[in-house]
Amino acid sequence: MFILGIETSCDETAVAVYDSNIGLVFDKIYSQISLHSKYGGVVPELASRDHLRKIISLIKISLLEYKLYLSDIDVIAYTAGPGLIGSLLVGATIACTLGFALDLPVIPVNHLEAHIHTPMMEGIITDYPFISLIVSGGHTQLIYVNNFRDYKILGQSVDDAAGEAFDKVAKLLGLQYPGGKLLSDIARYGKLNKFIFPRPMLNKDNLNFSFSGMKTFALNILKSNNYNTELYADIARAFEDAMIDVLVNKCIGAIKKTGLKRVVLVGGVSANDILRNKLSNSLKSYNGKAFYSSKKFCTDNAAMIAYTGMMYFFNKNINNNKLNIKVYSRWSLV
Repeated sequence: MFILGIETSCDETAVAVYDSNIGLVFDKIYSQISLHSKYGGVVPELASRDHLRKIISLIKISLLEYKLYLSDIDVIAYTAGPGLIGSLLVGATIACTLGFALDLPVIPVNHLEAHIHTPMMEGIITDYPFISLIVSGGHTQLIYVNNFRDYKILGQSVDDAAGEAFDKVAKLLGLQYPGGKLLSDIARYGKLNKFIFPRPMLNKDNLNFSFSGMKTFALNILKSNNYNTELYADIARAFEDAMIDVLVNKCIGAIKKTGLKRVVLVGGVSANDILRNKLSNSLKSYNGKAFYSSKKFCTDNAAMIAYTGMMYFFNKNINNNKLNIKVYSRWSLV
């Protein structure tokens, strides 16, 4: 069975086909980074217009490259949220239109749920339950994953998401959007403990996060010092160290609270090597283990949408009314 996945939640136009028998057939992504970088962030109207320009040709070219036809597709899955409404509507409209024309099942997929199951798509983790830490530009959440479609939110950011904080501090340092990865790169040259950032909510009796104050702290350092490359590297190092300390310690708190020993790290920030290594090493002291997907699947992609759509299909979660287009700017897992 071939599942066509469509992802347009933000600034990545992506399509994929997943075969329920052999696995991922292809995953194609068109990035809008060059379009938005001049503005220092994603411009929603420009994002939706660019999705509209690229999505149909991306589907056609991808199917042609892998010698597939629309008649080969059995199920269509699309990101229905959370995300930018205009961008989501493009993918949803294409998916539902194709489903109506080809008389195929159409499945609206929760983007966060797809992230959680990316390591399962790759066979990195194969069974439940486990804890999932979602760390991306839009979300930071600790989820108790008891089973498919059976989740409990253990903690989440009360303000900025981790990836959002990375990008905001990077922007203060004059780094080009998206700056999170660039900030991590220059952090390698920073002095350990030259600055000590606060660790927000680290000592609170809950598993929530708060990162908005980190931007203010970085700004105050910049105002109090002469600007230079060395200063920027020291700020980047201190910021990243604080961020990772919080994320890792909250994960440890989650395994203590739940008794589970497996933590699945997903989302764009999960590609950070320092975070991966520190989380893996820290969990060993508690007989725990960290799992994470290949870096190419950490950011938004259609492969995870197609795979999760397959799981929805086998669990009979299908949009039977294809003319009822469903999108949600916010869509909680519970």
